[in-house]
Amino acid sequence: MLNILFAARPERWATYEIPLRNALKAAGVEAHLAQDIPPAEVDYIVYAPNSTLQDFTPYTRAKAVLNLWAGVEQITGNETLKIPLARMVDPGLTKGMVEWVTGHVMRYHLGMDAHIVNPDHAWDATTPPLAQERDVVILGLGALGTACAQALLGLGFRVTGWSRSSKDVAGVTCVHGDAGLDEALSRAEIMVTLLPDTPATTDIINAATLAQMPRGAFIINPGRGPLIDDAALLAALDSGQIAHATLDVFRKEPLPQENPYWAHPRVTVTPHIAAETRATTASETIVENIRRGEAGEPFINLVDRALGY
Repeated sequence: MLNILFAARPERWATYEIPLRNALKAAGVEAHLAQDIPPAEVDYIVYAPNSTLQDFTPYTRAKAVLNLWAGVEQITGNETLKIPLARMVDPGLTKGMVEWVTGHVMRYHLGMDAHIVNPDHAWDATTPPLAQERDVVILGLGALGTACAQALLGLGFRVTGWSRSSKDVAGVTCVHGDAGLDEALSRAEIMVTLLPDTPATTDIINAATLAQMPRGAFIINPGRGPLIDDAALLAALDSGQIAHATLDVFRKEPLPQENPYWAHPRVTVTPHIAAETRATTASETIVENIRRGEAGEPFINLVDRALGY
């Protein structure tokens, strides 16, 4: 029988215990699942980076760390972690992200804010363009970025996707590297940032890159707070270079009340709700990796710690 350690905040146990047990049973995996198992007896670690477990040295038998979060930036630098690390790619989280991104892209595309908040009762009968006439750029073509790009493509948008390395998504104009970023920015009427938080992506949205976007463009950030140079974005909003920004993630969360984003008329703040891991589907993903590990098959969603994702 396998020993599976659940290493996350105590309150998460109530959320995940039953879904994990159900997923193990459905997969035919016999296991002892608990929050407290002697380290030398642990076979797999179901993990959240804000867990009290930070030293993996005693876990000499463990075969993999299975992250509950999509983000792994808080664990990739842990020098005691020598075994495979899998990040969470949860179908439920992906669907939630697609719905949130699609909703806000359509909001900007249709100019809905002007109709929802119209204190002067202005009768502006300007007709929005069709989706096929609008360029949307996705920065980041991982699982989430690809899913969002495909959904927007299905609505008829001209979709460009940028990634650090070459990717191929049917129907999407895929570009990569520094030259590709310049190309993507130049056409980004609406830009969605879904990059991981790594040294290479910190402040990727800065004064220089913002200036490359079409004047009056829109930014949607459900990815990571450090992707954006906040001072540069505020300046671009004040100048009209960027018409509006919808931000779901921030360097410090909850966003402090004194942060200028709260009061800025061209910013919409949402409280990190774009996507959330769903316990049922996340548990199925975790158990699939355990099944693979026991069958000698490759783990899925493995993290390249050199790249940070």
